Amino acid sequence: MSAVPQSEEPVLLREDRDGVATLTLNRPQQMNLLTSETIAALEAAFDAIASDRNVRVVVIAARGRGFCAGHDLKEIRALAEQPRIAELFARCSRMMTAIPKLPQPVIAKVQGAAAAAGCQLVAQCDLAVAAESAKFVAPGVSWGFFCSTPGVAIGRNLLRKHALEMLLTGDPIDARQALAWGLVNRVVPDAELDAATEALARKLAAKPAATVAAGKRAFYQQMEMPLERAYALAGEVIASDFAHPEGREGMCAFIEKRAPAWKK
Repeated sequence: MSAVPQSEEPVLLREDRDGVATLTLNRPQQMNLLTSETIAALEAAFDAIASDRNVRVVVIAARGRGFCAGHDLKEIRALAEQPRIAELFARCSRMMTAIPKLPQPVIAKVQGAAAAAGCQLVAQCDLAVAAESAKFVAPGVSWGFFCSTPGVAIGRNLLRKHALEMLLTGDPIDARQALAWGLVNRVVPDAELDAATEALARKLAAKPAATVAAGKRAFYQQMEMPLERAYALAGEVIASDFAHPEGREGMCAFIEKRAPAWKK
């Protein structure tokens, strides 16, 4: 039987194993461009995962030598008119903002190039593990279209001057620079990328799900608040944690010097 042509394969693959849902961008020959189809597939996957109690962690990965080269410029050129182009970016923004709204932690697993909206996707994830070969770039300014939407996520991860250096020069940074600037959490040899990402995912999956969901939600909310409101929100959330069965079990386990027994 002949292999299925790539064009007939889904643009996004999903594999669930032991509480970890891996979403894999599946257009390696096109450097996993964020086409309308891919954006819709990611958004649908996030919608499904949000209410899936069996999923404790999400990993966003990619097939091929690169993670994601950003938007498909041929598609944007064909749209031609500003309102139609703006709608594409609005759909992409909705997909991106779904990531911090997910109750589960989301990890980007990055190899090769993460460019423009691909770099934005890495920055938008909660955590990121990068291979030593990874490169990160927001090159739009060099071609007449400033990477404004990638700048939203990049600017919320990096110090302002580092973010603006990426956006204003369009120069790439390597994985070690991305680590130093706060764009990724870990850099590992290429051959260890799968194992390192899985180890991090397993560590997160072992944590109590309700506590993680509430903590992630509150973290993103308080980041946009004045100090007093942030502390007020955080105080309510941590009090709720301690009163929740997970928190009570954790307290008892700590006091009794044993491992907590989380309910599945």
